[in-house]
Amino acid sequence: MDLYGLIGYPLTHSFSKRYFTDKFVREKIKESSYELFEMKSLEELPPLLKKKTDLRGLNVTIPYKKDVIAYLDDMDDASAERIGAVNTIKIYADGSTKGFNTDYYGFRQSLVEWLDRRGEVCTNFKALVLGNGGAAKAVLVALNDLHVDFKLVSRQKSEESITYEEVTEDIMNEYLLVINTTPLGMFPNVEEAPAIPYQFVGKRHYFYDLVYNPAETLFLKNGHDKGAATQNGLKMLQLQAEKAWEIWTTEENLWSI
Repeated sequence: MDLYGLIGYPLTHSFSKRYFTDKFVREKIKESSYELFEMKSLEELPPLLKKKTDLRGLNVTIPYKKDVIAYLDDMDDASAERIGAVNTIKIYADGSTKGFNTDYYGFRQSLVEWLDRRGEVCTNFKALVLGNGGAAKAVLVALNDLHVDFKLVSRQKSEESITYEEVTEDIMNEYLLVINTTPLGMFPNVEEAPAIPYQFVGKRHYFYDLVYNPAETLFLKNGHDKGAATQNGLKMLQLQAEKAWEIWTTEENLWSI
């Protein structure tokens, strides 16, 4: 039996088990299963790898996408090393581990497809990126590769970011693509949303939320109510999951982001 799974904390919001279980049935993939491994600390990872000798791959979610790097034997230069975050781990026959980042692929492809369906191209926008966690790292690299100018917004001011209190009307009028990379609004805390000035949002804005549960977060609802186009993170998750499966099951992992 080939075992795959997800690590993170908490895992009540995850779609991964259902997605891969359905995939195994739909594609008649035998002798494979997917489990959730909720961890309050990454110190639980080495014992898990030692105990579950049939593990072939893991997905990584909040809050461990950056910290898990210290527990891995190797990093993929094209994705995880460049981004500085891991959401996919391949486990080899000898027990060694290698980190990858498929969030990049999922976000980039889903963004391009969404804008294309609406008759737009990425280079027509400047992006306001909310949050600076592991998911944001992949988003920023993807935006850079797509030649999209961006401004990072975080709770703490730094050389790279401004605070939510510093998001002005002028900034909202200039940065029309607004991307939420935080978990705010994720089930069960559905009444939360990033603290941006929604009163300055209009029909020219595009709101993209990496959260997929609920399908319409308060962030997206606030944008929709003001006339903005909206997209949740479900397509991104599906794309990144398929890329993870490719990594786990391709012998040489000859793939590129």
